[in-house]
Amino acid sequence: MSCDGCSTASALDLDVSMAFQPIYDAVDERVWGYEALVRGVGGEGAAEVLAQVRPDQRYRFDQDCRVTAIELASRLFPEPEQLKLSINFMPNAVYEPSACLRATLRAADRHGFPLTSIMFEFTEDEQVADTEHLTGIIAEYRKRGFTTAIDDFGAGHAGLSLLVDFQPDLIKIDMLVIRGVDTDPARQAVVAGVVHMADALGITVLAEGIETVAEYRTLRGAGIRLFQGYWFARPAFEALPPLQNPR
Repeated sequence: MSCDGCSTASALDLDVSMAFQPIYDAVDERVWGYEALVRGVGGEGAAEVLAQVRPDQRYRFDQDCRVTAIELASRLFPEPEQLKLSINFMPNAVYEPSACLRATLRAADRHGFPLTSIMFEFTEDEQVADTEHLTGIIAEYRKRGFTTAIDDFGAGHAGLSLLVDFQPDLIKIDMLVIRGVDTDPARQAVVAGVVHMADALGITVLAEGIETVAEYRTLRGAGIRLFQGYWFARPAFEALPPLQNPR
């Protein structure tokens, strides 16, 4: 299957690497997986890297990030089949879901990385005009065995409408909702509502941006299982950082 958008996209004129941040499973008390966060080859931050990507390079950038994340994870993960690799993707950089997965599938096959260990997440901050196209992407990814997730849930323009149109496997509650949740009844009420809604839809909830033990304990008490944030570990450049702090 060919894809005109894939074949005409401009080449990328910068190299990328990844930092990794753990996702903690509070029920099993172990690392559930790692999110791959784009960096420059010298460790430059995501904002600096993204500022160099032109609109016509978005496809190549998205593809390079996927392949790089898989290549690094295949070397770093001690047991890939028992960990999830979370990769951010740009829905607007996917032209034809099946064709645009070819590089991903080749990289996974080349490095012996299980497809079922890959989670693709997209942020609701990225405006997607064609909801049907996004639904098609999610359907294709699930067919291949990938896990799907909405990142920054509660911070973007789309909000609940995304869950009306389709249900991902996982939603990540944005850190702006999480910050100070231990002392804020309004935030606690919002989190409780999200957890209840996700339970009804069969969706797993992950709280991201955890910075204090009080935030963690409040959210754990609300029934959330998966966590990510500086309280557990900061991202490590081309490495897997150890968990910090007692749970």
